[in-house]
Amino acid sequence: MKKRLLALSMAMIMVAGSLSACNKETETTSTSTGSTTETAATTDTTATGTTDNTATGTTDTTAVAASDEGSVLNIYVWNEEFKSRLEDHYPGYEKVDATTGKIGDVTVNFIITPTDDNAYQNNLDEALLKQANAAADDKVDIFLIEADYALKYVDTPYTMSVADLGISASELADQYKYTQDVMTDANGVLKGVSWQGCPAGLIYNRAIATEVLGTDDPAEVQKAVADWATFNETAVKVADAGYLMTATVNDSYRVYSNNVTSKWVDGTTINIDPNLVNWVNDSKAMVDAGQTTTAALWSDDWSKGFFEDAAQPVFCYFGPAWFFDFCMHGGEDTAIATNGGWAITEGPQGFFWGGTWIAAADGTDNPTLVADIMRTMTADDAVMKEIAEVDGDFVNNRSVVDELAADASFGDSILGGQNYLSVLASGADSIDLSNLSAYDQGCNEEFQGAMKNYFDGNATYDEALEQFYKAVEEKYPELSH
Repeated sequence: MKKRLLALSMAMIMVAGSLSACNKETETTSTSTGSTTETAATTDTTATGTTDNTATGTTDTTAVAASDEGSVLNIYVWNEEFKSRLEDHYPGYEKVDATTGKIGDVTVNFIITPTDDNAYQNNLDEALLKQANAAADDKVDIFLIEADYALKYVDTPYTMSVADLGISASELADQYKYTQDVMTDANGVLKGVSWQGCPAGLIYNRAIATEVLGTDDPAEVQKAVADWATFNETAVKVADAGYLMTATVNDSYRVYSNNVTSKWVDGTTINIDPNLVNWVNDSKAMVDAGQTTTAALWSDDWSKGFFEDAAQPVFCYFGPAWFFDFCMHGGEDTAIATNGGWAITEGPQGFFWGGTWIAAADGTDNPTLVADIMRTMTADDAVMKEIAEVDGDFVNNRSVVDELAADASFGDSILGGQNYLSVLASGADSIDLSNLSAYDQGCNEEFQGAMKNYFDGNATYDEALEQFYKAVEEKYPELSH
């Protein structure tokens, strides 16, 4: 039955190209629909065989590693981000080589498959289909997923309930709600956790802000981008000074799409939310006025604005903490980031971008160790603070974020030493995922692709819309418009 469930869901997967320009963030495919009939488990339980240290959210690592469980912990990932976090911050972890480590007597085996051509999900799906009959040392224990395709796994029996692992709701109470909403199935059961939040803001060029707006102070710049009407007014001033407002129309797309009031699909009917129409109208006006371009995200044309010698400098980009630390070329010659030339403010609307979630595979023979890794890496205050300070992540812990946001010594050199946490935290609790659907990634990518023809003057809006409908209906034959 499980095989049939996943096989049915595989038939509806959208295969999309990955976006791998940044070391820390990639975008992959869309998801299928599906639901399970499991019921929500009681949340306040304790995992059998663990040593309860709920004050810190951790267990005794030696006891966990020596428990009567499997001798190999298999973790499926698409890059080295989680591997590095585990190596650097999980107590007692010993690195053996590039893909192997030890936790007590347990060998930790990272199966790393890049996202190119959907390879990561294909490899993971194949392993999950074999999970029931796999030898103990070959079973998937942990796998990592992104929001864009989370429902593909969350709404199937292939992911374990966090409560069934013995992790209580009270242990996770300090996490941002939206990070749990991503991993909550149709029955309200939490199926995974994350150590990071990715609320995002508007990252702007300090020099351009000073020239055009007379200040580079985040609070003052926010007044010039506080909503889309004022943002568009500022775009005129920026363009008049010879600069691009944004590198591409695609920079702002997630801000609009994160703030829709309806889902992409109503029953089986494709639905275009009014906020996406707003993006089309605003973007077309900006392109026609020379205030932005239609370049692809991660392309060379898009990234030119990160450098001081850009022919047409860019005023702002949109992104979370991983964006300015891993995508803006800090440390490189002529990069604006190298000299602290950027700053961040809230922007027109709150939104999030990215994130990585830890899921436990049903059938794991290491449930105690898996639970301890989840607790330690996502709910231990000390570990969360360490990750924030060492790696620069916006950690999924309100108390730690609030503490560091008030610390004048905490900041990012790319932002000229600005403490960005309070800016990002201001939008974290406003993120609403009630309109998340299994079709999001496929519809979003096809919509942007079709509208490019309109922005470039190669199609009317209606023609671009028909192109979008055709592409989505070919991808998802059960849908219509």
